[in-house]
Amino acid sequence: MLDQTKRDKTKRVIHPLILRLTHWLNAFAIVMMLGSGWQIYNASPLFGFSFPPILTIGQWLGAGIAWHLAMMWLLVGNGLVYLTWTLLSGHWRKLVPPGPGAIWRDIRAALAFRLKHQTGAYNAVQRLLYSGVLLAGVVVVLSGLAIWKPIQLWPLCNLFGGFYAARYVHFFAMAAIALFLAVHLTLVAMVPKVLPPMITGGKP
Repeated sequence: MLDQTKRDKTKRVIHPLILRLTHWLNAFAIVMMLGSGWQIYNASPLFGFSFPPILTIGQWLGAGIAWHLAMMWLLVGNGLVYLTWTLLSGHWRKLVPPGPGAIWRDIRAALAFRLKHQTGAYNAVQRLLYSGVLLAGVVVVLSGLAIWKPIQLWPLCNLFGGFYAARYVHFFAMAAIALFLAVHLTLVAMVPKVLPPMITGGKP
């Protein structure tokens, strides 16, 4: 009877502990990197605008760089833990994007506020977004390293077309991550029942 109870509780775990820890650490690191990155951007804008100071982290260039580099190591370390677990556990199968038909169907359903969600599973929109943001994460880290150490990592810097081109690649990869964050929060607001399991892991 005790073994059966343990099995039942195991079945009710929607998100394993390692997934929840890496998710929230990642969320913290991304928010901090966005804010500090915008502080760095404001010191030498690429375009004809600057980010409002209230959205930046660091208050001045040196502090922004310090925060950005500190959060970079958290993002990379946490990301490696997540990717290793995803590959070894088979979780990656849940993230593979479906065909264009399924993606378009779920996009239309989301726009009409009729997007269905099965607890513990990812719909086509989520799978597309997660795959895209993982790719953007790899690009933003590599281009960031190229900007940080353009001399020492010159082959990587050249891969992105040089220092100045790498800045643009880094900016647009950052913009893709920020857009993902906005869409992700919108989807959570549309289906709020998905939030508690990401905190508790599932039903007790």
